[in-house]
Amino acid sequence: MYKKIGLALAFSPTCKAILSEAKRYKHLFQASLTLIHIGEKTEENENYLRLLMQDSQLDPETTEIIWEEGKPAKKILSICKREKIDLLLAGALKQENLYNYYVGSVARRILRKAVCSVMMLVEPAEEIKPIHEIVIDAEDQPYVQQAMQAGAYLGKAASVHLIHVVRELKLYGLAMSITSETSEFEKSEVRKSMVNEELKKVEEKLKGHDFDRLKVNAKIIAGKSGFELMQFSKRVGADLLIVSAPEKKFDLFDRVFRHDLEYIFADLPCNLLVVKA
Repeated sequence: MYKKIGLALAFSPTCKAILSEAKRYKHLFQASLTLIHIGEKTEENENYLRLLMQDSQLDPETTEIIWEEGKPAKKILSICKREKIDLLLAGALKQENLYNYYVGSVARRILRKAVCSVMMLVEPAEEIKPIHEIVIDAEDQPYVQQAMQAGAYLGKAASVHLIHVVRELKLYGLAMSITSETSEFEKSEVRKSMVNEELKKVEEKLKGHDFDRLKVNAKIIAGKSGFELMQFSKRVGADLLIVSAPEKKFDLFDRVFRHDLEYIFADLPCNLLVVKA
């Protein structure tokens, strides 16, 4: 799937763990790895990075390193476009405070504006934990087929125990299908019929992707889009949530009147892969 992975690396307390995660995904996707550091290139910094790579067993001879100075988000996005990065890995705060939510951290700006797929690493660990459960959002978005492909690929490559393929039951559609005169039995039947229709759509999304020998749970959820997906991922203890990138870029309007995915971005339940073309 991804042939060229970029890692936005800052010299933070988690940088060694993030390098370990990058090594994991480099092997899973059989891809090349480019380290991107926005900061001054000094002998001290180069030596420090070399030691970090050595500890993470990353070969400096086969790993490209890009040093640039400037505004982190803008530079990282520019480098990804210039270097034709397929997948960008970056660390993320699990929950941002109100100020950072509206102003936008570096991670969130990257997530909203990148032209490639982006994976946010919420709790990177030096000792890599297995990926047991993946949640895939099966909503009708521009890159949903690529999201399904990523889930199937990672499911097999990482020997995942269970993949949840989730779709939303549109409550406004349910509300329009019933009236005040509808009996409880009729309401139940209408809901059951709509759930079955959504399950058929999930089955259609699964076609053409190699989910053979993988345990798949098709799940229909109801509630606020994005928010319920985030809550479901928390409930099942997902290790990775895969979503399709929306058709348009986020703006201030989306952050004040929340876009579906803003619920996820504001309180990441686990590692998040936002899939683009």
